[in-house]
Amino acid sequence: PTLSLPLSNLVRNKDSLKTLITHFKYLHTKSATCLVDNRSWMFGSRERKNGQVSQREIPVGQVTAANMCTNSSSDDKISWLWSVYNETKKQTQDLIPVISNNFVNPDTIFANNETSLQDIEIYGFDYDYTLAFYSSHLHTLIFNIARDILIQEHRYPEGLRKYEYIPNFVIRGLHYDVQKALLMKIDAFHYIQLGTVYRGLNPVPDKEVSAMYEGSHVPLEIMSDFYGKSSHGQTMKQFMDIFSLPEMTLLSCVNDYFMKHNIDYEPVHLYKDVKEAIGDVHVRGIMYRAVEADIEKYICYGEQTHAVLRKLSRNGKKMFLITNSPFDFVDRGMNYIVGKDWRDLFDVVIVQADKPGFFNDRRKPFRRVTDKGVLLWDRIHHLEKGQIYKQGNLYEFLRLTGWRGSKVLYFGDHIYSDLADLTLKHGWRTGAIIPELRKEIKIMNAEEYVHTMTWLQALTGLLEQMQVHRDSESQTVIQQWIDEREDMRLRTKDIFNAQFGSLFRTYHNPTYFSRRLSRFADIYMASLSCLLNYDLQHTFYPRRTPLQHESPIWPEQTSAGAMNIPFQSHRINTGSE
Repeated sequence: PTLSLPLSNLVRNKDSLKTLITHFKYLHTKSATCLVDNRSWMFGSRERKNGQVSQREIPVGQVTAANMCTNSSSDDKISWLWSVYNETKKQTQDLIPVISNNFVNPDTIFANNETSLQDIEIYGFDYDYTLAFYSSHLHTLIFNIARDILIQEHRYPEGLRKYEYIPNFVIRGLHYDVQKALLMKIDAFHYIQLGTVYRGLNPVPDKEVSAMYEGSHVPLEIMSDFYGKSSHGQTMKQFMDIFSLPEMTLLSCVNDYFMKHNIDYEPVHLYKDVKEAIGDVHVRGIMYRAVEADIEKYICYGEQTHAVLRKLSRNGKKMFLITNSPFDFVDRGMNYIVGKDWRDLFDVVIVQADKPGFFNDRRKPFRRVTDKGVLLWDRIHHLEKGQIYKQGNLYEFLRLTGWRGSKVLYFGDHIYSDLADLTLKHGWRTGAIIPELRKEIKIMNAEEYVHTMTWLQALTGLLEQMQVHRDSESQTVIQQWIDEREDMRLRTKDIFNAQFGSLFRTYHNPTYFSRRLSRFADIYMASLSCLLNYDLQHTFYPRRTPLQHESPIWPEQTSAGAMNIPFQSHRINTGSE
C-alpha cells in the first residue's frame, strides 16, 4: 500500500485538490445510474443538514424519461455502457497530467513505522549491500564459479558451460518449490501470481500450475520457514538475499538443460547441489579473493557510504558493524570506500557473525582477531574500539555494550537475517536497504506507467459498478473490459521484469516480500546515501493509507519527502552538518 500511486500528493494545493475531487467523484460515485442527454452523470454529493451529512442527487444536464437507461433496449444499453466507458476514459485522461506532475523522489526514506532520528544514539550496519554495493560483475562471477563447481566436483554435464549468467531474469523475493523445481512469485496472501511460474527458463501454463497446486494458493505448511528456508518438511525456499540472484539463475539454467536433453533427475538433489556450490563460492573464499584482486571492478564507490559515516561521527553517534563476511574482505573494501582509518569510525566491529544465528544462539562467545587474522583465546570482558571480534552472539553483545531498545537503529539488506529478530525480539529500530527501489520508482514515475495505472484503476472501478448488469448483452461488453484490464495488468508486470514483474506487487496485492518488509523494517530506502538528505532530528512518518472501508482521500497523506520538491527546500541546516 505504501508504494501505490501518490494521489495524495495532489491535495497539497487548492487547485489540485479541486481537480482531484471532481474526477474522483466521477470515477467512484455510487449514485451515477443513468446517462443524460449531454452525456454527463448524476453525481451523488454531500449536503450537511443539522450537522449530519446526507446524500442528494445533483442533476448535470437535463434528464428525461426518454433517455433513462433503465428503460433502454438492449442496443441502447450496449451503447450506454460504451458511452460510460468512453466518458470514464476521457475523465481519466484529463486526470493524468495532474498525477504526472507528482512523481516520487527515489532518494526518499520511506517509513512503515514512525521513527525519529532524534531518538537514535547508536547506528549499526551490515556490510554487504549496506555499506558496500557491488556491480553486476559480481553476480556473473558467482554464477560462473558455481557452475564450474557443479561440473568439476558434482559431475554435472559439460554442456552446462554454454550457459551464461542472465541479468534481470529473476528478482529478489521469489519462492522455489524444491520438489517440483518451480520458481515463482507469491503474494502476501500466499497466492501464486499466475504467469510468473517458471520451470527452467520457460513459463509454466496457468492450467498446469492450477492442477499441480489445486488452485493458486500455497498452504502454510509447505511455505518456507521463518527465515525463508526449506526445512522441517517445507518444500518452498524463499530467496531474500541479493546474493541469491545468481543462485536462482543457475537453478533455472540447470533445470533448462536437463529438460531440453530429456535427462531424468531428482529436483531435490539439484537444489542441494546448487546451494552447496553457491555456498562454496563464499565459504572457500573464492569470491572474496576475486573481489580483493580487482576491487574497482566489483565495488561501486558512488553510494556515498563515506559521507554518511562521517556525518554520523561528527554528530557524536556511536556506530558498530556486524557482518558475516571475513575481516580481510571487509578491511580491503572499507579501505577502498572510506580509507585506512575506517575502524576509527566504529565503536565495535564484528566479523563472521553467522547471522541470523548470531541473534538467537546464546552459546557462541566472542573471539578477538588480530590484524593478521590470528584468533586469540582470551576471555572477552569488554568490546573495545579499534579491535576486531569474531562470532559471538547478540545477548552477549547487549550485556557488554548496554545498547538496547529503540535508541539503536540497524541497517541491513536481508529482511530475515538482518532485521527480523532485532525488531521482534529486541526492540531495535531497523532500516532495510533495498537497491531495487531506485529502478522501480523510476519506472513508476514514467509517463507510460502513470497513464496505464490510472486507466487500470478507473477501469477496475467501472467494472465493479457495472457488473450488476447481468443480461447477456451487457456481460459481453463487460467481458471485453475484463480482457482489457487483464492485458493492462500483464503489461504493467512486464514493465518491471518480463518474467516476474515488480519486487513489491503481484498485480494489485503486495508481494510476500513486501509483507515481510513492512513487518520487519521501520524504514526502508534505496541506499544509505538517502540519509544525507535529512538532518539527524528528522522524524519519518508513515502515510496514513486508507483501509478498504475508509475514505480514499486523506489530506494528511501528503508526504513532502516523497514529492517532487528539492530536498534543499525542506532540509534544516545545522552547524554540525
